[in-house]
Amino acid sequence: MKYTVVIENIKVPILHSDDEIIASARKILKRIGISSAVSELTVRKKSIDARKKPNIILVCSVAGAVDPEYDVTGVHLPSGVKLLSVEDENIIYGSTPMKERPVIVGFGPAGIFCALELAMNGYSPIVLERGGSVHDRVRIVDEFMNGGEFSPETNIQFGAGGAGTFSDGKLTTRINDPLCRSVLETLCSLGAPKEIMWQAKPHIGTDVLRNIVECADKKISSLGGIVKYDHCVTNISDDHITVSGERLGYGALVLAIGHSARDTYAELKHSGYQMIPKPFSVGVRIEHLREDIDLAMYGDAAPILPPAEYALSHRKGNRGVYSFCMCPGGIVVPAASEIGGVVTNGMSYSLRNEKNSNAALAVSVLPEDFGNTVDGAIDFQRSLERSAFYLGGNDYSAPTQAVGSFLHGRPNVQGRIMPTYMNGKVTMCDLADILPSAVTDMLRCGISEFSKNIKGFDCDDAMLTGVETRTSAPLRILRGDDRRVFGRYADIYPCGEGAGYAGGIVSAAVDGIKTARAIMKKFAPFE
Repeated sequence: MKYTVVIENIKVPILHSDDEIIASARKILKRIGISSAVSELTVRKKSIDARKKPNIILVCSVAGAVDPEYDVTGVHLPSGVKLLSVEDENIIYGSTPMKERPVIVGFGPAGIFCALELAMNGYSPIVLERGGSVHDRVRIVDEFMNGGEFSPETNIQFGAGGAGTFSDGKLTTRINDPLCRSVLETLCSLGAPKEIMWQAKPHIGTDVLRNIVECADKKISSLGGIVKYDHCVTNISDDHITVSGERLGYGALVLAIGHSARDTYAELKHSGYQMIPKPFSVGVRIEHLREDIDLAMYGDAAPILPPAEYALSHRKGNRGVYSFCMCPGGIVVPAASEIGGVVTNGMSYSLRNEKNSNAALAVSVLPEDFGNTVDGAIDFQRSLERSAFYLGGNDYSAPTQAVGSFLHGRPNVQGRIMPTYMNGKVTMCDLADILPSAVTDMLRCGISEFSKNIKGFDCDDAMLTGVETRTSAPLRILRGDDRRVFGRYADIYPCGEGAGYAGGIVSAAVDGIKTARAIMKKFAPFE
């Protein structure tokens, strides 16, 4: 059995180098008596602990490979030192012939990693993405953000890489799965910085992520797969789909459609596929000056540390309010996918050096808020987006309100903080005219509570821009046991965030890999 030893909770000054961190870990191993048996020590994780300013420190983990000839199973390990078994991956290939090539609908994180896994194992997948390629998508989105026409097919939700392409590119996840590290390694092989392997809160940034998506496309193609853009699926049946007006058969069909494919949801529901509503959240984007957030969280050490991140939450009764997708040094972007709706999201470049920092402030939506139905959940989201479009001025301007006005009814004016949505294309208004009272009440409560953790969070000139409605899929497409198939439809595989089984880049990618392996377990490689 192979083992990895992990030394956790190593506390060092914030300017310590990796070599100094590894030296600290080596001292711990010497005290235990196993230093000579451990090689290839690397820093696995770093996080900043700023709770006791000005004494800000790094908290690190270091991992190393244990010599297979050395029996460490009987060694007493102190708290903070763990021994993990390393199991070789055992991929099972099925024997059932695949009559047609497997087809993946959607080229977001789930679709990308599903396609990579299938292509690397000889299954020659076809990927169909309704939106444009990275190059076309960047051009169309940039034109829209600078006053051009809105495209309902290629936008910040639809196109190569999915919604994550125009985001902060966060790689944090709450799932604890060995495949998470494999996802990070694959991203590094496609051009991500090596630092994501040890950062406690890794991110890529939209600029780097765009290149990674293009590299993934090229790798899939080089391995016998095909990625087709501007191909929208309009009909799904037991053995074929209709795409761009033409019938296409499939050996297995993966639905990695993303959380905004409402027309596909409607098609599935109309065809009798089973879906259930699931919890989701809605809210606004809040913007502060980046330097204010950095100073509040790091104090005098702010100039030598990376832009500060926060994750805040508060619960009152049966509702919660929390920060989501925090973008240090980022901008608020238009994330609508339908004509006549306004949706916001956050985006950062890899350097995170824009003037403002922003985050979603999201409030949980309860089943009784939307009638506990799939249609009710989507209608709830859509009604907020259309109200935001109307109050913004019917031209994709976003409704905006200063925190001082939102909390205290003070005059709604801009101060130091300028909204970044579409280069300032906003309309000052009262967000209570859009959002339900249950949501606005929780937002007010949350902002006040969060200011106890971050000084100035509730400053009068912080800006709120609405609406944020696409925090997650509002439904789940049911799938059965470990075969991951869609009920009685033996060869249809709902997958990723849009199917209701993930929440972010890494968890969606993991779900894509597992879905590919479920297909491989049943079918022989395509010939």
